Order: sequence, then C-alpha cells, then structure tokens
Amino acid sequence: MEWADFVHLVRTSEQDSAENSSAYRRSVAAFAALGYAWVVGCAVVALALVAWALPQLLQGRFRFGLVLLLAAGSLLWVSLRALWVRIAPPEGEEITAEDAPELFQALERIRRKVKGPAIHHVLLSDEFNASIQQIPRYGLFGGGTNYLVIGLPLLMALDRGRFLSVLAHEYGHLRGDHGRFGAWIYRTRWSWMQLNKNLGDDTGVAGVATQAFLRWYFPRFAAKTFAMARQDEYEADHIAGRLAGREVMAAALIEVEIRGRWLQTEFWRDHWCMAASQALPVGPFRGLRRLLARAPEAAFANDALRQALKRISNLDDTHPGLRDRLEALDAAGTLPEWSRGSALALLGPEYKAWIARFDRQWCADNATEWKLHHAWLQRVCARAEALQAGMAQASAADLVELARLRKHLDPRADVRPLYELALERSSEHPGALRGLVQALPEGDREAKLACLHRLWDVGSNDRWWAARTALAELETPRMGYDHDAAAFKQWRKRLERAQESEERAWEELSHPAYFSHIARHDLSEFELGEFQAELARCTPIARAWLVRKNLREHPQRRAYLLFVELPGMDDEDRYELCRSLDRTLGLPGPVLALWAGESPTLQEIRRSAFEPVFSR
Repeated sequence: MEWADFVHLVRTSEQDSAENSSAYRRSVAAFAALGYAWVVGCAVVALALVAWALPQLLQGRFRFGLVLLLAAGSLLWVSLRALWVRIAPPEGEEITAEDAPELFQALERIRRKVKGPAIHHVLLSDEFNASIQQIPRYGLFGGGTNYLVIGLPLLMALDRGRFLSVLAHEYGHLRGDHGRFGAWIYRTRWSWMQLNKNLGDDTGVAGVATQAFLRWYFPRFAAKTFAMARQDEYEADHIAGRLAGREVMAAALIEVEIRGRWLQTEFWRDHWCMAASQALPVGPFRGLRRLLARAPEAAFANDALRQALKRISNLDDTHPGLRDRLEALDAAGTLPEWSRGSALALLGPEYKAWIARFDRQWCADNATEWKLHHAWLQRVCARAEALQAGMAQASAADLVELARLRKHLDPRADVRPLYELALERSSEHPGALRGLVQALPEGDREAKLACLHRLWDVGSNDRWWAARTALAELETPRMGYDHDAAAFKQWRKRLERAQESEERAWEELSHPAYFSHIARHDLSEFELGEFQAELARCTPIARAWLVRKNLREHPQRRAYLLFVELPGMDDEDRYELCRSLDRTLGLPGPVLALWAGESPTLQEIRRSAFEPVFSR
C-alpha cells in the first residue's frame, strides 16, 4: 500500500469514528473477521483436499493424488501456523505479591475501579516506561495473558501518586467491554505481524499466497484500526485523570516527557564517559536514583517542554503528542512542581536489592561494550594530549579536532576558546564556525546568527546545516528578542536551495554506478582507528571496504561508500543494519552503507573497492 493511501484510510477511519463510534467499531470487527476467515477458509480447503486426495491414492492414482496431497498438506501447515502463531512475552524480572505487597494492593484497587481483568505477571525492567501487554495464549483464537512491565527508572523518577496515575492509564487500556475489544484487536495486530515475519522465508505455494494476502490485508487493517488505537489512548488518559486527578495525570505526562529526554540526551552520555577512567563497567541505576531525586535544570526543562509541545500527533505512533493529550485533559502545558520523593517504596523494603541486582545485570550485559569504549576513550585521550602539546603551532583543523576530542571525554567541556583560536588562525574555517555556533550560549542569538551567515558565505558544504540551525534558533522564543520575519524568510529560502543541493548530492552518492568517481578513503590514522573500533562493535560485519565518493555537487565534501560483508543474515535484516550504519557511524562526512549481494556483488567489491579496512 502506498503511504498516501494509508494516510487516506487512516483519516477516513478517524472521521468514521468521530461520526458514529459504534458503527466504526463494528466495521473494524468485520474487517478483523476477514483475516480470521482467510485462515479458517484455508484450513477448511486443505482438509477438504486431503479428504478428496486420499481416496485417489487408495484407488491407485498415485501421481495425481500424491501431488494434491502434498499441496493440501502445505496449505494446512501454513493455516495451522497462522492459527497458533506464538508471540514472545516481554522481558523483565518477575515481581510477586510477596515481594511488593503495596504495589499489588494498588493494582487491585485500580483493577476494581476500571473493571479490568487480572494482571497475570508483573515484570520489572530497566526501561523508562510502563506498559501492559496482552500475549495470545492460543494464537489468533483464545484469550490472552496480561503482563504489566514496570520500568525501574520510572519508579525512581515519579512520586507515588504520579506513578500510580501512569499505571491507571495502562490499566485503562483493558477496561470493561471496550478494553476487551481493543485488547483483542491489539492481539490480532501483533499476531498478523508475527505471522508475516514467520512466513518471510516460506517459498511454498501456500506460504507465498498467504504472504500476498498479508501484504494486502495487514496495512489496511493497521490503518483501519489506527483511529481506535489513538482514541483508546485518550480514553486511558481520561480514566487515569478520573482516578488520580487531572492535574496529577497531566503533571505525570510532562514529568515523564522531560525526564525521559534527560535520560536519552544527558544521563547515558555522561555515564558512558565514565569509561575514560573506569576500565570495568559501572552500574548506572544507583547513581541514576540519586540524580532523579533532583529537579531538572530549569533551562533544560523549559527547552524540553517547548520541544515536546511543538511535536504534532502523527501517523508513526498511535500515541498522541503531548500537547493534544494535555488539551484532552483540559490541562495547561506548563512545568509542574517536580515529584518529591519516588515510588520505589512500592517495591517493598528490599527495593535497594532490586537496584543492586539491575546494576549487576547491566554490568554483565555491557561488559564487552564497556571494554571497547574504554579502549577507544584511551585512544581519544592520547590523541588529545598530543594535539594539546602542539597547540602553539596547531592549525585550525587541529584545534577543531582537539575541541571534538575534548567533548568526547567530557560533554560539558568548554571548547569555545579552541574554536575562537581556530578562527584567529583561519577566519573562514567551516568546522570552527560550526563548532562555535554550538558552543555559544543559548541566549546569544545575534552571535549565533552572525556565525551562521559567515558559514553560509564560506561555501556549500555546510549550508543545509546552517539554514536548519538558523531557522530553529529563530523559531525558539528568547527573552529580549522579537520574531524577525525578514530573517526567517531569508533563511527559509536558503534552506530550500540547500535542500535541493543536498538531494542532488545524495542522488550522486546513492546512484547504482557505485564504483564511478571513487578514490581510496582519506581517513587519517586516528580517524581510521576510530572507524575500525566502531565496526568491531557491530558483530554481524565480517569484512568492510571504505571508499571516498567524489561528488560533483560538493567537490570539497568528504563523502563515503561503505561496503560490508554480512554472512548469515537475510536481506531485510541487512537493509536495516545498513540504514543504522548510515545514521550512526562517526565518519567526517555522509556515508552510504551497502552489503555484498546482488548489487554490488562481492566480486565487484573485491575488484573495485581497494583493500578491506576491516576484517574480523
């Protein structure tokens, strides 16, 4: 299904749900039944063919009867796989009522108030989240087993009232008849997804036919049920607001959003920086508990809330955006008072033992990665010391590199003087201008825009970034600055031009004539070492080749093609891994990762991509 068709069907379903909710749910149930009808119909046809083919064999028509019996058996096997598709339960450490009596008492009170089913398993995880999942017991048919997954960091971050409001929201998904119907649709969606994955390598006639049906059916089923899933989120918020209070639920939503962003952008970054001085892994949760007891910095919290309120509800996730959820609760999008204390006491008097247990498990799970990161940071430190020793004669490029390395070692390091010194030695160095923009104080709009104008005038390589950054700055409310319509218009036009240029450059990089206009990679010895360390962490990669792609659109830009050999993986997983490499590799320019397959073949890579830069 084309994306435009998917969007149209979602919007149509939303309109149908708003106009007549009961009729919409009946149509969803009918469409869900169509999927069941396909599976049951295939099973019935398979049994009928078996019943007809067996007499043919008994009458001596071996060839015809055997072929028909084999086809019927294949169809029956695919049908049975669909009927009894298994979904793995969520991961976590199980908690019992004996371990945490207060938690289970609170869950029972919530269950009675929302008239929901029993929770069969309560799991504690290391994620900053809480969720209820209903796992089918018998595939497409039969009831489900309810799992409640509670994140240990969430218990640390929220006080008891706000945490219980989050649990009330999750339990609200299973409320009464509406909850049972929604849970059934949820189970059905997951069952179809799992079946589609299971049949991906089935080349039999029956398997191919079922895959074709699923390619038609599942996108339409997902689109048709999207409005119901989105509305279900609002209703779960409403239930939580009714039980805990709208103000409590709204405060929980805002605090989860802000603290979640802090975890992603600051805590884990700082924690992994400890590997510079610690050769053995350090458990994060003991320190996290201490840090979450503090209020977030005001500037960070305001920026995180502003960014969250700007995000619109889209079709990538059935969860609405924060602004829409707050408006549905009739609550203001302002910073609340932060939680005083945590909800850890709900785990019982031994909650510190849980923290220690998760710390030990995290260290065991991340021992290899920590060791590699420690070794890499040691190399970063040695390189930074070498550059520091030669600062008196260092070039602008050396100073920019030193600033980058210091940020690796300490994300809060003040590197502004290094960028300013680099610009004294080379007033138009793009790396120094770009770094200075990021090092300037948030409120210094004039200085930022002045640097961005200079960066734009320097050349085309960084123009897209300069325009994006300038527009983001102009869109952000700042004390003492009014909206500058003329500057906004100027940078928006510049962004349009830069975007067109970037699209042309990407077309050059991704053109199937991969081995035209290439040269050996231009990485320095240190850059190559960093790159090889990144590849070593990606265990599926057996060998890798790196070449520089010379772009006509941006002749000075360092752009790369990475060819990787990925044995033992299917093409879908190879594709996802390569797209992840595109986004995460720390090369000094854009990179397109390609795996050795049909195009390009391993023979073509060996012949044209020079020698491998990495072999496991």
